[in-house]
Amino acid sequence: MITLIGKALAEEGLEFQYRGPLMECRTCKLKNVCFNLDEGKWYRITKIRDKEHDCKIHEGGKVVTVEVEEIPVPIIISAKNVVEGETITYKPVKCRETKCEYYSLCHPIGLREGDKIKIVKVLENVECDKKNLKKVLVTW
Repeated sequence: MITLIGKALAEEGLEFQYRGPLMECRTCKLKNVCFNLDEGKWYRITKIRDKEHDCKIHEGGKVVTVEVEEIPVPIIISAKNVVEGETITYKPVKCRETKCEYYSLCHPIGLREGDKIKIVKVLENVECDKKNLKKVLVTW
């Protein structure tokens, strides 16, 4: 996949989460290239191309063309027996503790209840309010 990223950020191997389009960019002629990724998913830069473009948003006023690959997303799920390679229906952890260190992993951007997710890797158990939680890497 091809996208654009701020020149100051462009580094092979950089991993980032795409958070969605910015309102300030809605009139930019390059917005379709910048915003062609899936919101909430994680990507890794695999190649930096020579092509640069002017940008009003990024530091230094420049973006570069990069090739990226999707990588598994870290999330926390409520599960007793999670199996790597298994595809399950996503059900978010019920929690309102927004200051918890795990909150963003329990409520990942771009993932909605009912989405099918594939467990790529089981990472660890997570201690939280007597719930049986696991941190996992997933794709969807």
